[in-house]
Amino acid sequence: MGKHKHIDSINRLFEKSPVVDFRTIERIVESKDKSGRTGRYAKLLVSNLLRQGKIKKLAKGCYTRHDDNSLAVFCFKPAYLGLQSALSAHNLWEQETIPIIISAKKARSGVRDVMGGNVLVRRTGSERIFGYELMQEGDFYLPYSDIEKTLIDMIVFRQRIDPETMKRINRRIDPRRLTEYLKRYPPRIRKMVMEYRG
Repeated sequence: MGKHKHIDSINRLFEKSPVVDFRTIERIVESKDKSGRTGRYAKLLVSNLLRQGKIKKLAKGCYTRHDDNSLAVFCFKPAYLGLQSALSAHNLWEQETIPIIISAKKARSGVRDVMGGNVLVRRTGSERIFGYELMQEGDFYLPYSDIEKTLIDMIVFRQRIDPETMKRINRRIDPRRLTEYLKRYPPRIRKMVMEYRG
């Protein structure tokens, strides 16, 4: 009886949210062993759900039922999808790209294997987590950097922008918003962004 109650609660949780973290599952289960520690039953439950293929692991302590590795952005909060991923989302970049997560979380930077696909995690300071919006991608709303923040990030992370893409960016950029964002950066970055804009 008790086990089914927990499984039903966890199933409802995965129906409501595309990404669920282990601590939330642990709170639902609220099991304690003789030493007063929680989590053993929660770990067993998650392990069984993974083995049965009912859930998939996105990152440590972060799970989903869906086949979209872009959902990993919710595992590295505060974070957003940026750089070439954002260019693609804004239809400014015609090439296919892997999800690129810009995060302030202390996590290892670099390419990770998430559900059989690559995801690139880049780190930044928490003061640089701004200028993003939720955009619909399939069934989900994911945080993507807006065009102005994407341009700044491309400069900060030293990513090359081809002339054709730069023309598209210049046509759609909001100069006032770009100027506001640049106030948060040192003069060297401001100068580089303005030079890139031509």
